[in-house]
Amino acid sequence: MEKILNGVHRFRNEIYPQQRERFIQLSQKKQKPTALFITCADSRVDPNLITGTEPGDLFIVRNAGNLVPPYGAQSGGEIATVEYALAVLGIKNIIVCGHSQCGAMQAIVEGTNLDELPGVRGWFAHAESTRQIVQHKYKHLPPEELLVAAVEENVLVQLNNLSTHPTVAARLSMGELKVFGWYYDIGSGKIRQYQQSSGVFKDLDGDPVAASPLPVRTSSTV
Repeated sequence: MEKILNGVHRFRNEIYPQQRERFIQLSQKKQKPTALFITCADSRVDPNLITGTEPGDLFIVRNAGNLVPPYGAQSGGEIATVEYALAVLGIKNIIVCGHSQCGAMQAIVEGTNLDELPGVRGWFAHAESTRQIVQHKYKHLPPEELLVAAVEENVLVQLNNLSTHPTVAARLSMGELKVFGWYYDIGSGKIRQYQQSSGVFKDLDGDPVAASPLPVRTSSTV
């Protein structure tokens, strides 16, 4: 806690005074985030840092494995958050971002015994399609490449889950929403984005290409 408390002290005495007007403006206006950013709870992933965004820019959902329960599932606040983001805040971009060395995906790939973690076991049911895709399509790969494939496939599975949400489906059908699938490599700092046209994740070069509402990966990048 010492590091955290020192950080609070620095924020209040250095950072906030320098940006006082910005914070006052944020407090006086309704939030208008640019995108809904769905990513893993992993402490090494910092959405604002890797996107160069500021407070107020991103509406963020974080959980183990960057999972999105399909519409109708009763598994937490993700469904309500997606609905609120689109219907109330009017967000027009959704990013689902997986990352390298993901512990959740590793547990799913390795079939880790989760009997002592029933909550985690139930939550990972939303990645069952990911597990089966990896098991049938990538079992020949070495562990490191297998994990990369699992993270990428899971991003696509969660985009598919997103498309079951009525607020998402309606806006996609009207061309009012764009969804993006990202893979963030912690060690290199690179971000790859899924491209429906080629069926692979490619280095993001600043020219976003919207993913399909029902992305199906046609070939492997590993």
